[in-house]
Amino acid sequence: MKIRTLLFICCTTILVSAVEAKAQEDKGNPKQVVYIKKMDKRVSELMADRVGIRKNMELKELATINEKAMEAREDLMFPADELYGSNWENQWVDPFRGTTAKVNFPDSFAIDCSSFVYPIAIDSMARITSKYGPRRRRMHRGIDLKVLIGDTIRAAFDGRVRIKNFERRGYGNYLVIRHPNGLETVYGHLSKALVQPNDIVHAGDPIALGGNTGRSTGSHLHFETRFLGQAINPAEIIDFENGVPHQDTYVFHNVKINGRRSNIYTSSSDRMVYHRVKSGDTLGKIARIYGTTVNELCRLNGLKGTSVLRIGQSIRCSAGAVTSAKAGKSKPTASASVKQTVKTTVAADAAAVASINQASNAGQQEATPVYHRVKSGDTLGAIAAKYGTTVSKLCELNGITKTTILKLGRSLRCS
Repeated sequence: MKIRTLLFICCTTILVSAVEAKAQEDKGNPKQVVYIKKMDKRVSELMADRVGIRKNMELKELATINEKAMEAREDLMFPADELYGSNWENQWVDPFRGTTAKVNFPDSFAIDCSSFVYPIAIDSMARITSKYGPRRRRMHRGIDLKVLIGDTIRAAFDGRVRIKNFERRGYGNYLVIRHPNGLETVYGHLSKALVQPNDIVHAGDPIALGGNTGRSTGSHLHFETRFLGQAINPAEIIDFENGVPHQDTYVFHNVKINGRRSNIYTSSSDRMVYHRVKSGDTLGKIARIYGTTVNELCRLNGLKGTSVLRIGQSIRCSAGAVTSAKAGKSKPTASASVKQTVKTTVAADAAAVASINQASNAGQQEATPVYHRVKSGDTLGAIAAKYGTTVSKLCELNGITKTTILKLGRSLRCS
């Protein structure tokens, strides 16, 4: 028993001595201590860098957001300033009327229409009481939409109110709003305006109440779209049947005559060409410029051969892309007209090309149906315009209604 106790004491003593010696050895090793301190310092630096990087990223994201917000705010404060400059006229609908400023139409200009909001209540869509064009020896420069007195009128796009005014023999109470996309919209025959000049509005904001003021025979909204003072047919930009733009981006092209810019423009949707009447213009002269006939001009504009043209009046001259590009040249032949029609139609889709080729075969009795696969952003109006048909025809071919929601990937028969 005493021997076991003695052996246990000896072993314990030896073990304690060895541990103390090892600890003393480690303590006396300065390299290991420095290495541990360096590791601790490096870990601390990496953690600090990570925190700093995340902080910088958040600051950059915040700065980007603030910069975009400031740009958007500036665009609303000075809408389309690159087009109109400092011309902020508060009296005339045409901002260049009564000024010596020269209107410089760009070669082309893309207008973003994606944010469009229908200016009246949804259930009033397609109730057009008067279209754009000649009416009782004068030009009707907008579209009339049926509303009741007191109905809410909304801004079509983001913008800034340029005019709030009253015209007894014309617009009645009306507003003009300039938009960053380059357009100006006019709202006429209002019973009351809810905004003031220089107010900033957003698409869909209430701006007025419907009425029957001015030169009006019943309550309605007179709605105009203008570009650099020129009235544009709103139906070329907006599908009023479905309450959406024909395209998200609408492009204007300035036609060149004899290599020089003109005050004539074409649109990318229907590719119609218009001529602004100048001093000395006659129907015959205009017809020669655009290679058409007086009878065709009268048909397109609801005129007679003896109609008196007014300076500044817009005359529709053509609907063909090739004709607009060759304004001022000789009259196209019948075969050229056929080529223009085929070119415009074939550009739609590969399936449409196949359909046209098959239809041209003499021995074929019935053309192969053309189908369209619905993509994001498609509407019945846009599809109908693409394939040269109508919304009603699409509904008939596919057993749907005008209010049917189109599902992505769905096949629609177009012919």
